[in-house]
Amino acid sequence: MTRPAPRIALIAALALLLSATGALAAAPKVSLTAVEMQYMCTSCHEPLAMVESPQAQSEKQYLRGLIGQGLNARQIQHQMVAQYGLSVLAKPPARGFNLTVYILPPAILVIGIAGLIYTLPKWRARARRAAAEHPQGAPPLAPGDAERLDDDLARFI
Repeated sequence: MTRPAPRIALIAALALLLSATGALAAAPKVSLTAVEMQYMCTSCHEPLAMVESPQAQSEKQYLRGLIGQGLNARQIQHQMVAQYGLSVLAKPPARGFNLTVYILPPAILVIGIAGLIYTLPKWRARARRAAAEHPQGAPPLAPGDAERLDDDLARFI
């Protein structure tokens, strides 16, 4: 009975090793074209994929080196921020004051929709009251104005 225990441990270790190598093989490789749009040229303040300045070329070369080392996207981002600072990121991190960039637009949208829900019924009620007060629309023309209008229309027709 002591023999099966080492076999089970060996099988479990092999299964764990195979699943770990499968997970590593399944991780997609990072390419320069996929990563370039996530970073900015620190001197031009434009996405790296769109500029060819010396600073951008330097950053692209650094990116190629990081990709060549086999780093994943998160590790590359950490290295780029360590090398060039937060200004290299195309999307600011969602913490601190930068969080307002992510919270403020949806909040403004929700407030705007709530404002419309609140004011539209009032506007419609006001329009209904105005229509009830003046059902005919414009008041009728004075007799002299009606004759002048008929004369003017007769000249054009």
